[in-house]
Amino acid sequence: QVQLVESGGGLAQAGGSLRLSCTASGSRLGITMMGWYRQAPGKQRELVAQISWSGDTTNYADSVKGRFTISRDNAKNTVSLQMNSLKPEDTAVYYCTVRQYYNNYWGQGTQVTVSS
Repeated sequence: QVQLVESGGGLAQAGGSLRLSCTASGSRLGITMMGWYRQAPGKQRELVAQISWSGDTTNYADSVKGRFTISRDNAKNTVSLQMNSLKPEDTAVYYCTVRQYYNNYWGQGTQVTVSS
């Protein structure tokens, strides 16, 4: 199993930046993907960005392309999300996720609030 702990959320002004980090502990065997989802009040959880364990493949939601960058450090078991040019609509709880074999593991979530 994998345990995930997120950090880096908080309050930012529109146009500002935040960086989220997620550290995974436990077994690394079979991890194929790490990523970030978010859920705004009254909305469904949606994919923000994901990256393959090898780092060869990344995928972004259209709404964040060009503004957010996902990266991972396998030696440190971390995945990060650099968020630039933040918008009020980016306000949500952000969840780190890891796919290990056929299982998905989730962090507890970190709040990101962007003020206009």
